[in-house]
Amino acid sequence: MDYTRQKLSVKLQKVIRYVRLFGFIRTLTKVQAHYHMKKEFPDKQALAVPSGATGKHVGILGCGKFAYANVAYYVHKNFGTVIRGVMDTDLNKAISLARRYRADYYTTSANEIINDPYIDLIYIVSNHASHAEYAIAAIRLGKAVHIEKPHVVNNDQLILLCKAIREYKGRVRMGFNRPESPFGVSLKQQLDAQLGPVMINWFVAGHAIEADHWYFAEQEGGRILGNLCHWIDFTLRLIPEKSRFPIQIIPVRAQQSDCDICVSYIFGDGSIGTITFSAKGHTFEGVRETMNAHKGDLLINVVDFQLLRLDIKSTVVHKRLWFRDHGHRQSIIKSYLMRTDQSKQDDLATIWESGYLTLKTKEALDTSTIISLTGFGDS
Repeated sequence: MDYTRQKLSVKLQKVIRYVRLFGFIRTLTKVQAHYHMKKEFPDKQALAVPSGATGKHVGILGCGKFAYANVAYYVHKNFGTVIRGVMDTDLNKAISLARRYRADYYTTSANEIINDPYIDLIYIVSNHASHAEYAIAAIRLGKAVHIEKPHVVNNDQLILLCKAIREYKGRVRMGFNRPESPFGVSLKQQLDAQLGPVMINWFVAGHAIEADHWYFAEQEGGRILGNLCHWIDFTLRLIPEKSRFPIQIIPVRAQQSDCDICVSYIFGDGSIGTITFSAKGHTFEGVRETMNAHKGDLLINVVDFQLLRLDIKSTVVHKRLWFRDHGHRQSIIKSYLMRTDQSKQDDLATIWESGYLTLKTKEALDTSTIISLTGFGDS
């Protein structure tokens, strides 16, 4: 929903609600991001790449709302004025983001950012089909790369991306933020401390989007690759690595396979994960999600990454954050630190398994077919 077009009363209600959920500064940035998307600069033209070093070293490919309100915001807030160049196919968005975060230049050419010798870290936040292509080009030049979800939209991209990482020793992090959130870290620690298989159940209510939205373009991968990948990736990470395979994917879909879907996974150790994704209308508070899990003596309930309940035998632990924290800040900061600390990067197996499981989930849902995966080398 475009809130910039709503009545003042609706706008105020939305802002008040979001201040309670995210705090004043984050809400203000989210509001600015909506208006950023509508800015126009009549005499716009690309700003030339500076000929020498300016002390800035970060590049951003894609200048939409997420780049404006999350990537650029957290990089600037935590590391200062380090964004050197930004790119978007719509120069208006590139200009707006560059001026807000004091970048040296803006362009519609991804190659200018990728080939800039003074940029050593690139955040890729462009349209989904371009993520792998841009990442591979940057990896070949020795740059660190943060790839927002999804990191690939087809099997060929996954193979080429992993090949580039292996051959050029690429430093890559995928933009899956929930595992980096305070509750995400706690969930992993608590589950790993228990023995036996786990039962995981997600219910996610997402935004309804128009039928002609670019997400639905064939080359972009739809909502399974664009949205559901968050919970597919996180569910996979909650299963111990040695216990994951073989994996059986069991799909359930309505007529709109991208909008009203359910998928279950049976993992190698007998663990079961189920993700139910519903997109029937507008969700006023953004994406809503609830996770319940049971492993050993542990019961877990998480609501919107703000409320957490742990039941361990007779002990009950309640945790509540002041504001929702989906892990965006932690993920973006970790990618920045990856420039000099290789321990921050994602390992090749995780990049392959996350991408392959998501691609096969889409295939299973698109064809209403149960699919089995045997392991890392499955192809």
